[in-house]
Amino acid sequence: MCGRYAVTTDPALLAAEIDAEDETEGTELDVPGFNVAPTTNIVAVVSRRSRESPDDPATRRLRAMRWGLLPHWQKTLSGPPLFNARAESVDEKPAFRTAIKSKRCLIPMDGWYEWQVLDPDAKKPRKQPTYLTPVDGTRMYIAGLWSVWRPAGAGLEVPPTLSATVLTTDAVGPLRAVHDRMPLVLTPDVFDEWLNPDGPVDPALLRPPALDVAERIEIRPVSALVNAVANTGPELIARVDPGSEPGQLSLL
Repeated sequence: MCGRYAVTTDPALLAAEIDAEDETEGTELDVPGFNVAPTTNIVAVVSRRSRESPDDPATRRLRAMRWGLLPHWQKTLSGPPLFNARAESVDEKPAFRTAIKSKRCLIPMDGWYEWQVLDPDAKKPRKQPTYLTPVDGTRMYIAGLWSVWRPAGAGLEVPPTLSATVLTTDAVGPLRAVHDRMPLVLTPDVFDEWLNPDGPVDPALLRPPALDVAERIEIRPVSALVNAVANTGPELIARVDPGSEPGQLSLL
């Protein structure tokens, strides 16, 4: 789940919105976009200290990252992209249990896509692409993890690859009708606690969001155009009548 999403704001504006230093300048990004997919370069918010002044407090920074976490011990870039991680078991998985300790991030989204099964009892069930986005048009910040990776044997002179994954949790309230999982949406009051690089995460932050968070998210049927990552325009988030297009299986 959550293998595609939209974020349509320029990184510089995102940085200003969340009071972060924009460190993405000069990097190749696949955002803003209406059809962001795994293995592309996204933006994530982290909290880190300056190398020049390590005793100063950590500050928020907006960084470019590959969507699909690469554990630091992985030898090559090959392998399935770890673009999702289950929040309830993240500290048990070798790929994520180091990152959850001190490399937590926020991933900004306007909304994310799911493929809702319209006729589950049919021999070939149809899947309706669905866009889930705040009713009031505000942005969401999703809990994520990030990692620093270099090829095996590479020294520190080799620029690292930063990568990230989205945390998911049990769907809440009306969103359960679309999919049994959802991204872990965090509210601004816990951003600093989540991003804190110096302490372990409070297990309470890994629980599903409150019901009122889910109730403020619109469930919008959209075109099957989103199935193809080559399609990237705003028409992807336009409402359509459910079941009005030939059903297509999700490629995720």
